[in-house]
Amino acid sequence: MRDIDFRAGRLPGRSILSVQGPEAGHFLNNLLTSDIDHLAEGQAGYAALLTPQGKILFDMILLGQGDGYLIDCAASQRADLMKRLAMYKLRAKVEIAARDDLAVGVSPVEVPGSYRDPRSAAIGWRTIGTPQGEAEGYDAARIAAGLADSEADLGSGEFFPHEANLDQLGGVNFRKGCYVGQEVVSRMEHRGLARSRILPVVLAGAAPPKGTDIRSGEKQVGTLLSSSGPNALALIRLDRLAEATAPLLADGVTVKVQKPGWAKYDVPGAA
Repeated sequence: MRDIDFRAGRLPGRSILSVQGPEAGHFLNNLLTSDIDHLAEGQAGYAALLTPQGKILFDMILLGQGDGYLIDCAASQRADLMKRLAMYKLRAKVEIAARDDLAVGVSPVEVPGSYRDPRSAAIGWRTIGTPQGEAEGYDAARIAAGLADSEADLGSGEFFPHEANLDQLGGVNFRKGCYVGQEVVSRMEHRGLARSRILPVVLAGAAPPKGTDIRSGEKQVGTLLSSSGPNALALIRLDRLAEATAPLLADGVTVKVQKPGWAKYDVPGAA
């Protein structure tokens, strides 16, 4: 699946909050899946806050700034993320604030003040500031790159980090200390329990609705997620994909599973 270009601009579905203070790094590092304490000024990292049972509540991109971080998260989830962080704050010397004066921008090429998307170079550059106009074609580009969206695909409390490929996209550090949900994530990693993965697929017709089953004969192999034109994302059971003998169909539409360039695991029969 080739990368799809997009027009630079603001992402209206994203919002910014800040976590600032002398203990901001320590505070967030004890909560999030990746090691963000090392992020220098202007450096970005990808991470998630999990449930104690190891499922993703919120995924986010963090940018080092001053004595803290700017957090790029789904606009629809920001209020809940702030409440969750405040619940864990206790006596930590940090200030958590909504930054409505800032917005998230994306660009297919480097622009002043931009930083590489920490998940994959295939999806270009991001900015935090006051980008002009709305980005066009970005969803098509991220779907082609195999990247799940916080709201359109992941939701909250539905997926384990391995299912959403955080282990492949720099969103999990398996050498850092404890964080919320760490025991479950480590067990999945060391026991090889990740049977399902979100992967890009190509459809031979109009995309069926999100949530449509993908089947090989009578056996369910996966579930469709967000789509754009002939491209979509789907949660695929890799073990069932390996066993599939009949074509994959979603409501009668032929589905071809792709393997993105960043994936280090085997995707049986993928292009």
